[in-house]
Amino acid sequence: MHKNMAATDKITILVDAETAQAYRAASEEERRKIDLLLNLKLRDATRSQMSIKRLMDEISRRAEERGLTTEVLESLLHEER
Repeated sequence: MHKNMAATDKITILVDAETAQAYRAASEEERRKIDLLLNLKLRDATRSQMSIKRLMDEISRRAEERGLTTEVLESLLHEER
């Protein structure tokens, strides 16, 4: 359990095999950081008055503004590790 989190509960989410492999290969510290980030994002998504579709559109828009185009994302997802 992360020090800054109150009570925690375990859930299971489906991810692609490459993401699962990368998560498992990460150090304990990196996994804790990823867990915390996902916790915050899921909390925002579930507490938001915004629909999930609008939230995903907003995340996509922000990513594109920061230079994460579809092409860049595809190359990141398929790069050799």
